[in-house]
Amino acid sequence: MTASSFRTDAGLIVPAITTAQMREIDRVAIDELGPNLYQMMENAGRNLASLCVELLGDRWPAAPIVVLAGTGGNGGGGICAARHLANHGGNVTLVISSPSRLQGVPADQLALYRATGARVAAVAELDTADAELLVDAVLGYSLGGAPHGAAAELIRWMSQHPAPVVSLDVPSGVDSTTGAALGDHVRATHTMTLAAPKTGLDAEAVGTLWLADIGIPRQVYRRVGIELPDALFTTGYRVQIRAS
Repeated sequence: MTASSFRTDAGLIVPAITTAQMREIDRVAIDELGPNLYQMMENAGRNLASLCVELLGDRWPAAPIVVLAGTGGNGGGGICAARHLANHGGNVTLVISSPSRLQGVPADQLALYRATGARVAAVAELDTADAELLVDAVLGYSLGGAPHGAAAELIRWMSQHPAPVVSLDVPSGVDSTTGAALGDHVRATHTMTLAAPKTGLDAEAVGTLWLADIGIPRQVYRRVGIELPDALFTTGYRVQIRAS
């Protein structure tokens, strides 16, 4: 399913964007106006960690959280969230689909996470992983066909686990423009999308949808023809939205 816009509980209309538009927003931000990738990933990860704490409530420090991350920017955001959770006393296990393929900013995020002393587990160790909350940061909006390899293995494991799933940006395996699932995909309990909602997020696999501010200034959106409501984030860095 696709949506042209989403609505906040306060009635604000938020335009939906395609994958191509999101790529251009990222390009303009990173290459021209800012913020840079480090800043956006940090803001995404902190927002995601905050949502996990909110969802788990008072028991959250004792609740086992398993963060499943891919090797791209989405995975880097998940690794960043894992670090924030560990820094605040959380019981966190991080599983990366292919650690040897991490490069650039996501690799830096892993080095920072390791400095917390929190657990890193291999894909093969998932069968023994206990979890009250799963964080899905395996695949983001750059999905190109059906998931395969270790990424598909992580997605299948999440699909069989009874714990609720929080997906970063888009449930892994779901096309962010069309909402179609081309193969194995996550069925999220909550999805926290970044910057602007994607047209494909009016899909059953998304669950409750949140929009998070990652620090992109209005001029970046305007360069790609998008105008977000002025009051969108006046109450915080994250707002619940639904298809309008």
